[in-house]
Amino acid sequence: MLTPALRLLAAAGGVVLVVSTLSAAVRSFVLPRNESVRLNNYIFSSIRLLFDAAASRANNYARRDQIMAHYAPVALVTLPIAWLSLVSLGYTAIYWALGIDSWLKAYELSGSSLLTLGTTSENGLLINAFNYSEATIGLLLLTLLLSYLPTLYQAFSRREVTVARLELRAGTPATSTHLIEWLNSSGSLTDDDAQWADWEQWFVEIEESHTSLPILSFFRSPQPGRSWVMAAGLVLDTANLLFSALDAPRTRQMELTFTAGCLSINRVYRFFDTKASIEPAAELLDPMPSTAPEHPEFDQALDDLAALGLPVCADRAAAWTHFQERRTRYAAALKYLAKLTMSPETRAL
Repeated sequence: MLTPALRLLAAAGGVVLVVSTLSAAVRSFVLPRNESVRLNNYIFSSIRLLFDAAASRANNYARRDQIMAHYAPVALVTLPIAWLSLVSLGYTAIYWALGIDSWLKAYELSGSSLLTLGTTSENGLLINAFNYSEATIGLLLLTLLLSYLPTLYQAFSRREVTVARLELRAGTPATSTHLIEWLNSSGSLTDDDAQWADWEQWFVEIEESHTSLPILSFFRSPQPGRSWVMAAGLVLDTANLLFSALDAPRTRQMELTFTAGCLSINRVYRFFDTKASIEPAAELLDPMPSTAPEHPEFDQALDDLAALGLPVCADRAAAWTHFQERRTRYAAALKYLAKLTMSPETRAL
């Protein structure tokens, strides 16, 4: 009396497991909308714990950066393995419920079907139908991932081109004053909006790609000293400094770029903070120095801008107040994302 009920329960559980896994795959790579997939979050979080444990043993940032550079690729490769394993378990329960003698034989049949190895067993029409459906799902899951790898790496490449170009323009260490100096010398400060339009486009792409493909946020720059979070903060601080410190009209494109940057960074921040919940433990990180500038640093930045011949505001106290007010629009997001991705230390000004 108990066996039919158990088989029915196993069949229901297997169907739920298979459908849930397939739904996670579709929402991850097909659904054209940013959606946090709980199953993927569990997988990524588990792998992150292992990498955090390894990174905690490193005695400097360079070594931790080297370790964490492998996190995103390993997590991405693990994802289809986990999906296939769950599908295999689900079909194992289904085959047992349909009359396979033992769980071992059901598992062997499931694995053979999923990996399209073939089987010599004569199991009847119904079980063979499930065999074919399992083989189809296995191929579908692998195809989804492989087809989206080029998309992911193209988005990564576009992101890093801008990050690298910013490093060239902002000096070493990269600062807002160095970037403003380059903008001034190249004529891109007020007369040419093309540079700011490029950065606006970059922010728009960051928002779309890093929420629809969240694992992309953890792909680290080829050079250890670079980071997309650091680059985003640099552009926002530069625009903020221009708005607050200079007694000169600002272009509409500069304002659009600053707005796009604030929206982009905050939406990525909210995606991870309220849904993914995978912020690394604080003890695994170097003590994060505050990237917010202090008043003496701000005064020095204004002196540097004045030395370039730029029209600096006479009321520096008001300029400092305006700078702080605008920075509240993105500072919390930058701080969180810097910890989440183990961004290298950077100076604001």
